[in-house]
Amino acid sequence: MPIEFNGQIGHNSSVTKEEALKQLADAEVVPCVSGGIAEAKEILDACLAADIPAFWIARIPAIHMATPVPWRIDLCVRPEDLPKVMAMMHARWQNLLDQEGTLPEQTALSAECEDPPCPACGTAAPLQEGACTGCGLQLEVIP
Repeated sequence: MPIEFNGQIGHNSSVTKEEALKQLADAEVVPCVSGGIAEAKEILDACLAADIPAFWIARIPAIHMATPVPWRIDLCVRPEDLPKVMAMMHARWQNLLDQEGTLPEQTALSAECEDPPCPACGTAAPLQEGACTGCGLQLEVIP
C-alpha cells in the first residue's frame, strides 16, 4: 500500500521523469536514499511531485552462489536538493506517525525530558550535528 503524502516542498508544480533526467544529465548528483525498488519508486514520485529532480539507479550485487542478495536502489539528487529531500522525508515520516496516532502529546513529551528519545533507537541524548548519537538518524535539518 503506498504511503499517503499530502505535503509538497518548493513550487506547486511538478517535474516529469524525463525533465528530471534532462536537468540532471550534466549535474553533479549524490545518492540520498537507498532501499528496495518499491520504496525507491514511491520516493522518486514524491520528489518529482515536490519539484525535486531525481532519478534512481540500481546497484547490482555481486552474485553469490549460495545466498541470493537483493538489489540496492539509490535515489540520486543534486547536493543542493538534499535539504529539500530531507524535509520531504521528514514530512512523510511525520504523516505516517499522524496516521498511526502513535505520537505522544508534544507537551507531555517535553515535560518529561529535555531530550526526546530517538524514534529509531530510543536514545535520549542531545543531537550531534542534527543526528542521533546512538544510531546516526538525521533528525534535524542542518542549514
